[in-house]
Amino acid sequence: MAGKSIADMDAGPRSKRGAILEAAVGYFGEFGYEATKWSAVADRVGISQTSLYHYFESKAHCLLTIMHHELHRSHEHFLEAAAGVDPAEGLRAALSGAFDVTQQEVLQMRILQNHIGLLETPRSSKREEEARQAARVLVHNIEVAWTGLLERGMEAGVFPRRDPHTLAQAVLGLLVSVWRWYRWGGRLTLNEVRDFYVGCALRMVES
Repeated sequence: MAGKSIADMDAGPRSKRGAILEAAVGYFGEFGYEATKWSAVADRVGISQTSLYHYFESKAHCLLTIMHHELHRSHEHFLEAAAGVDPAEGLRAALSGAFDVTQQEVLQMRILQNHIGLLETPRSSKREEEARQAARVLVHNIEVAWTGLLERGMEAGVFPRRDPHTLAQAVLGLLVSVWRWYRWGGRLTLNEVRDFYVGCALRMVES
């Protein structure tokens, strides 16, 4: 899914699924999930509210699908950045690559971080629970991938020896915190934010 926008998800010639997800990202990201009426998403796509249920069981199911997509995208970008290079180069590529995002992906990450706690509680709906469980697997895979990169660097002697899992969680916590406050077109450019946070993360790992 790397390089594939949320609007392209499972998009057959007549499917409205991608368009619904894209509209939901815009509303949830700009105005908040709770403040967004499900009917507003339908209006944006140009379909009836009843038609939404052909694609998503509920507004929460749509939200969980967006979260799953964003986790998948982030994981794939990490794997591409860190593949086939030494740990130090892989770390720098993965950190910088975390900020190589579009305006819509910024919204997707904001949605994910604002609702990450949703993944802790089982859902009564089958489709919501399937989306939640799939997202939880990706959270685990992301932590394992970052931990593995740091552990390889420690074994190679390029990073100081520490608990790699705890360090991976600290680095990830630093990176994802950006998307709670960053606004596209705001006071700081994304490149300025990237340079500051990448520098902070490298100091955490290398010093």
